[in-house]
Amino acid sequence: MTKPIIAIIPGDCTGIGPEQTARILSDRRGRDVARLVYVGDKRVLDMGMKQAKVDVACNWIKTPAEADWSDEAHVPAIDLGNIDPALFPPGLSSADSGRLTGDTLAAAIEFAKAGQIDGLTFAPLNKQALHKGGWHFPDEHKMFAHLLNFKGLFSEMNVLDNQWMTRATSHVSLREAVEQISVDRICDSLRLSHDTMVMAGIEKPRIAVAALNPHAGEGGLFGREEIEILAPAIKKMADEGINCKGPFPCDTIYIKAFAGDYDSVLSMYHDQGQIATKLKGFNKGVTITAGLDIVFTTPAHGTAFDIVGKGIADIGAYEAAIRLAARVAARKKASGTATASPKHLAAADIA
Repeated sequence: MTKPIIAIIPGDCTGIGPEQTARILSDRRGRDVARLVYVGDKRVLDMGMKQAKVDVACNWIKTPAEADWSDEAHVPAIDLGNIDPALFPPGLSSADSGRLTGDTLAAAIEFAKAGQIDGLTFAPLNKQALHKGGWHFPDEHKMFAHLLNFKGLFSEMNVLDNQWMTRATSHVSLREAVEQISVDRICDSLRLSHDTMVMAGIEKPRIAVAALNPHAGEGGLFGREEIEILAPAIKKMADEGINCKGPFPCDTIYIKAFAGDYDSVLSMYHDQGQIATKLKGFNKGVTITAGLDIVFTTPAHGTAFDIVGKGIADIGAYEAAIRLAARVAARKKASGTATASPKHLAAADIA
């Protein structure tokens, strides 16, 4: 009964999320580290069971507070009754499906705000569908911060085999990313990375900082950001006690990180870190929203429209997401404190 309660959300019903969710629950994945409760539409889970060719015995309840955790034969499940998957062709992006996916996540967040769950793990969603459906945010992380009225610093981090990858900028154009790089942004990103890893149980995280320019700027020949922005920020954070080094050329630093020299790499923009991480382990990577008071995790891959309904979607990253959510939620619960987060930047400035 001390295990954290993690809500399982099926993601966008037009993608692989429903079948992945059904298989996760049928195979009892993650139930050794967390108490899992399904939050979504019963019809979506039923469709997922048909796609994955599995059965999930559920105990349908109204709120997580009603769950009977002594009944190990059934999964406590909440039917929001908000999505009829028959209305949405599988494998196709839909604004209406995106809107309802956002509604489902919002409902689960209300349970978290009420203290009835300790974290959320959600199957893949479609950012474009979410946005077209009326959730006008570049990604779900900003949506979560909005729903929580969170004004501090937060960011997306990716975790693969206990390697934590974060970035100074995220879902913006490459031109905007370069313009956003500053000493304050690098410092805040390093603080957030350090604090999040400490909360996950890494006592003294070793963080490498990737350069922005080729060859780390080659002494200013290919750009001066490393000299004028990155190096001063790294020194400032090292003086504060954060174990950070760099900037290192981004085409080699991930080799050293994956070899175990570092626990994390701070990249300067989205694809700089994502390409390296996904090449290393596409079906194992997890995304966590760092900095928020509630734990959010999801597989680092997308909705995989090309294989929807075939029953072949891998659930390795989904299980890893549940385990990471449970790990962080348990430590947050035990400490009785939220993850430390600098307050002087607006939320939109970093995520």
